[in-house]
Amino acid sequence: MNFRYSRFAGRPRERFLERCFEVLPGLTSWTFLISMTVLSIAKPRIAAVCIIIFDFYWLLRLFYLTLFLSLSYFRLAAEENTDWNFRIKVLDDLIRGRGGDVPGVPANPGIKGALSAWICQKELLRHQIQKNPPPLSGDIFHLVIVPLIKESAEVVEPGIRSYAEGKFPAEQILVVLALEERASTVIREGVRRLKKKFGDTFREFEVVMHPSNLSGEARVKGANVTYAAKQMREYFKNHDIDLGRVIVSCFDADTVVSPNYFACLTYNFMVCPKRYRASFQPIPVYHNNIWEVPGFARVLEIGASFFQLTEATQPEKLVTFSSHSMSFKALDEIGYWPVDMISDDSAIFWKAFLHYDGDYRTVPLYATLSMDVADAGSWWKTTLNIYRQKRRWAWGVENFPIVMRGFMKSKIDFTKKITLGFKLFEIHVAWATWPIILAVVGWLPGHFAGREFENSVLYYTAPRITEIIFNLASVSLVVSIILSYCLLPKRKIKVSLFHKIAHALEWLCIPLVAIFLSAIPALDAQTRLMMGKRMEFWVTDKRRQRPGVRS
Repeated sequence: MNFRYSRFAGRPRERFLERCFEVLPGLTSWTFLISMTVLSIAKPRIAAVCIIIFDFYWLLRLFYLTLFLSLSYFRLAAEENTDWNFRIKVLDDLIRGRGGDVPGVPANPGIKGALSAWICQKELLRHQIQKNPPPLSGDIFHLVIVPLIKESAEVVEPGIRSYAEGKFPAEQILVVLALEERASTVIREGVRRLKKKFGDTFREFEVVMHPSNLSGEARVKGANVTYAAKQMREYFKNHDIDLGRVIVSCFDADTVVSPNYFACLTYNFMVCPKRYRASFQPIPVYHNNIWEVPGFARVLEIGASFFQLTEATQPEKLVTFSSHSMSFKALDEIGYWPVDMISDDSAIFWKAFLHYDGDYRTVPLYATLSMDVADAGSWWKTTLNIYRQKRRWAWGVENFPIVMRGFMKSKIDFTKKITLGFKLFEIHVAWATWPIILAVVGWLPGHFAGREFENSVLYYTAPRITEIIFNLASVSLVVSIILSYCLLPKRKIKVSLFHKIAHALEWLCIPLVAIFLSAIPALDAQTRLMMGKRMEFWVTDKRRQRPGVRS
């Protein structure tokens, strides 16, 4: 579909419709919160019934999410020791026609290893009947674009080193540092040191300077990485490299990949039936400095990883988030990342989805990418840093009006439009309202109850019902604590038993953290969009401490 994915609609009618959709999420969130508060004061009995129904619905959703979180983690753990290079070799043999029947795949020990081998066997059998065989693994190249503006060499270097030290051949990896022209002299000098250090490690190591104030661009990451990708398109053209053989990954500056990441990505790209109509989304974990930040920041970012783990179980609704990968061929066909939007990581999925009339999906990768927790050096500055970061994430709501405008013009199946459109809308409204309803508004009916309500059966039973619901919800809390221990890094810094116990207790601050560093930033973003006050891109402060030092 020929659709300009931009925050600036064309015709007056389209601008009016988009403006209506911009107002809808914020208006819904505020209406929900205000109406429940007013109802709690004016009609506490009715409000109490509504709160009980909401709490019960929330409990069912919580159990549902906890179940799929556990299943997703089990799958992630099952692939932890997978030999992806062996599986790639099997695929190569099948492509060359030397494989004959699909060979057996050796399983790692235990149930998890057997599950991983069984899934692989199914994927190889599915590959045999594909009409569009993939290129051989030796003909596939990985282009990694890392946007930079104020990230120091100390933040960037661990990621680049992880690309070089991985199990996939470095000679098939091209690294591009996409540097903003307005970056400081200190940052430029750090980039020069990195190029000198790693220049001969990969097939190519380039630094692309993105000029400031290009026509039609805003000061956003998408403009920077789009400029770099277009420069590399010329490189591939000059070297007769088919864009269909290039997988492009857009990584944040602090992204550190696991040793198996590029091998895992290559395998999943090769077995994907529609590899040129798919993005590939790994699981982000925030481990690089996890023991150097305040406890509330640690819990919040583990929660973000949990969300992505849960989303991975629904690939038909999965949207790209943060660092992700896709075919360069598809990226070129859809016109690269939006150059005037902040939320480029999710916008690129929706742009591709609309361009291909719904024939596009995100494939979950059961491999991790490790990134930094936002850290500004002090407790208070870190709090402000995280607030701004979450508000920037929540600004992904800017995609909703554009997607809805695109849906009205596209030939996408109506059911798919309703399903995905509602999820995009509902997830942002729930983000901004649920924590406040659960932790604050839900207790107002009892506080504002009049004498008539105080003598009713509901007055005595409502708190008990609520208590039962929250006690049942504690099961999910225990599961979350256990899984958070499982996700924590198992190397680098040894953590004492005291710190592990403290980490478990940190989860008790979830209600406050969810309100002030999740719901309110989301409500802030929706209100800005509703009022027509556009946000500009803000770069999260990231820093490194000396090894073994904690804040």
